[in-house]
Amino acid sequence: MNKHVNKTERQYHIEAIDAGYRGMFNAMASPCEILIETDQKQLATHISDIVANEVWRIEEKFSRYRDDNIIYQINNAKGAAVEVDEELAYLIDFAQMCYQISEGLFDITSGVLRRAWRFDCSDNIPTQAQIEPLMQLVGWEKATWQKPSLILAEGMEIDLGGIGKEYAVDRAAALVAAETDEPVLLNFGGDLFATKKPKSRDKWQVGIESIGGSTKYGVIQIEAGAVATSGDAQRYLESNGKRYSHVLNPQTGWSVENAPKSVTVAAPRCIEAGFLSTLAMLKGEEAEAFLEAQEVTFWIQR
Repeated sequence: MNKHVNKTERQYHIEAIDAGYRGMFNAMASPCEILIETDQKQLATHISDIVANEVWRIEEKFSRYRDDNIIYQINNAKGAAVEVDEELAYLIDFAQMCYQISEGLFDITSGVLRRAWRFDCSDNIPTQAQIEPLMQLVGWEKATWQKPSLILAEGMEIDLGGIGKEYAVDRAAALVAAETDEPVLLNFGGDLFATKKPKSRDKWQVGIESIGGSTKYGVIQIEAGAVATSGDAQRYLESNGKRYSHVLNPQTGWSVENAPKSVTVAAPRCIEAGFLSTLAMLKGEEAEAFLEAQEVTFWIQR
């Protein structure tokens, strides 16, 4: 999960738009917005308050950038067992399922590879000698997970960045649906959820940004459900004409070859869409074939 928002920076803004109201705030290093089709500003403010506070709660609880949460406790347990609550157990179970389905390509212990890879658009490519020691700390199969107890070998870490924001979208959407029947669209840095069909048009329309330009690549039209995007437009390295994607293969420690520039997937839940889009990136040149086999709606840019 990305760098957290300081509590003093926590604020959201409400503005009127043609079809209702828009709530805006920042979380998980992303601009977040809530589109609410209602003429009641009080309701829009109430919904925005619920959503923003839930997302900030999740960020505070699961960000790897903090030194006062359960993730820090796990990552610094030095081989000791740590008991987790039901919410984190759910995320660990989901991550374990993703690990198994992906045959080890989706691995929440692979975050330690960032110690060798710094994706700052430079040509500073790590060496195998830098990567090799870190590979000893990667591999979910090395963890011992017996709910509610998790044991990591000393030096290993978990990083929920691959599913945290998508989980926050789903949680916020569930809270919204419990509060109002009005159509609401959540957009957290390009990860979306529509609670129901909009009243002002046939479908919600969301543009996909073109990689390398400001023009739209396409428009997603959905009535309800989730959309998630994975890509390397902002995080990559380039050396001797070769581009190194920030998508790293946890089985080799190296950048995935022939990864798409961007993968967008539609699914019933955002956490599922995010997993599929990330795994498609990890599949490299086989991304299209993989998603076709899943029988999901997707958009890929290369």
